[in-house]
Amino acid sequence: MSGLPREVLKWIQSLDLTWQIKQPKWDLTNGYLVAEIFSWYFPQDIQMHSYNNGTSLDSKLKNWSLLKLFIKRHKLEIPDELVEGTIHCKEGAAALLCEKIYEMLTNRKWVSVSSKKVPPEYEPDFTDRAYQNQLPMHARSTASKSIKNNLRITETMADPNLILSAQKSQKIINDHIQHRQQERAENPARFNVKPTLGERCLRRPPPTPGQTTFDKDSTQHTLGVDPSQLPGGEDNPLPLPISREQSVQFKEVQVNQLDKTAMYNMPVQGC
Repeated sequence: MSGLPREVLKWIQSLDLTWQIKQPKWDLTNGYLVAEIFSWYFPQDIQMHSYNNGTSLDSKLKNWSLLKLFIKRHKLEIPDELVEGTIHCKEGAAALLCEKIYEMLTNRKWVSVSSKKVPPEYEPDFTDRAYQNQLPMHARSTASKSIKNNLRITETMADPNLILSAQKSQKIINDHIQHRQQERAENPARFNVKPTLGERCLRRPPPTPGQTTFDKDSTQHTLGVDPSQLPGGEDNPLPLPISREQSVQFKEVQVNQLDKTAMYNMPVQGC
C-alpha cells in the first residue's frame, strides 16, 4: 500500500471494498474502486452495475465519464489533473486522488509532512523526477527516455491530436533540458564547466553621485595638465569640458540634373 498515509489506508479498509488496494497507481486507474467508494456515501447516485471492472482503455473512459458527471452534479472539487493522471497511471496521481476524496467525504483535513515543505502555489508534478533524482548522474534518463517514461501511450490513444501530443513531448524535453542545466550549475567540476570571460572579470561597484571617477595622479598622467589649473583646484579637480566641435568635415558635391524637357520633345519611333 505504498503512497497512502496511514489514516487514509485505515479509512479505505473500513469501507470493505471488493478487493484491497495495494498499488493505487494500478488499482484505481479504471475508476471501479473509486465509484465503489462514492457508492458508500451516495448510494442513490452510484449504481455499481453501470461500471465495468475492466482494464481496457474503453472501460476506463466509460467509467470515468460517469464519474465526471457525478462529480459535476455534486460540485465536488476534484481537479481534472488528478483524474487524468489516475487514468493514465501517472506517478503520484492516484495517491493524491485518494487523499482528496478522503478529505471531502470525511471532512477531515489531511496534511502530510511533505506538503508542509512546498509553497501553497505548488502544482503537482506527475513525472518520474523524484525517482531520477535518486539515481546517479550517469544512470539518469536521456531526453528520449524521459518522453517514454512520462508520456503514456493511453494519452495518445485517448486523444489522437498530433499537435497536443507534440506539445506534451516538447514540454517534457524542455523540462529535461532545464534539469540538465541545473545539474551543470550545481556540479561545474564534473561537467568541466569553465567560467566565462564576464564571470572572470573584476567587478567594481558603480561610483556614487558625489564621487569622482579619477584621481590626481591619473589626471595628470592622462591629460598632461597641472591639477592646480583644473577647475575646482588641486584638492577636488573637475573633469575638463568635452569639445563639441565636429571632427568630420563634409564637402558639398554639385550634381547636374538631366533636362527632362528635352526627353519630351524627342520623336517617337515607329510613328
